[in-house]
Amino acid sequence: MEPTESAVIVPIPAAERAVAPWRARFDPAAGWGVPAHITVLYPFLPPERLDQAALELLAAAIRTVPRFEVALTRVEWFGDTVVWLAAEPDEGFRALTAAVWHHFPETPPYGGAYADVVPHLTIGDGEPATQLRRAGDAVRKHLPIHTSVEGALVMCGSRVSNSWRSVSELPLGR
Repeated sequence: MEPTESAVIVPIPAAERAVAPWRARFDPAAGWGVPAHITVLYPFLPPERLDQAALELLAAAIRTVPRFEVALTRVEWFGDTVVWLAAEPDEGFRALTAAVWHHFPETPPYGGAYADVVPHLTIGDGEPATQLRRAGDAVRKHLPIHTSVEGALVMCGSRVSNSWRSVSELPLGR
């Protein structure tokens, strides 16, 4: 199946051990092939618009943000349907989102659905709150999770199993 959408993400491999079993059950993106991550911008450009010029402009935007250290420190909720990990400090992720959106103003984060885009790593989405609570409690035992953020990924896929693939790795600034 041809990809129908794209995203710019920061993969967080250091979190996989803690979140993978829960994401596999409760986060649809895990089933699509998207690794544990914090979103920079989704939805991004339609895949057919990800040409060399777009990727070069995106790379330049990503490089405006220096590499940074972050810790996933606590379990939080959006309502009672999404359980997620908070990143501290979150300014680096906010700077990445702002830089990419500035260079691609036609791609507001989450389609413009939210006034404040909160950097987060989703553990589970849309499942019964009791199950998500159990997942959050299990992941909490692994916190804090420390990592270095040195780059972002552009991924493309569709909302079907194992369809998302990395298109480009883009380093942050120094």
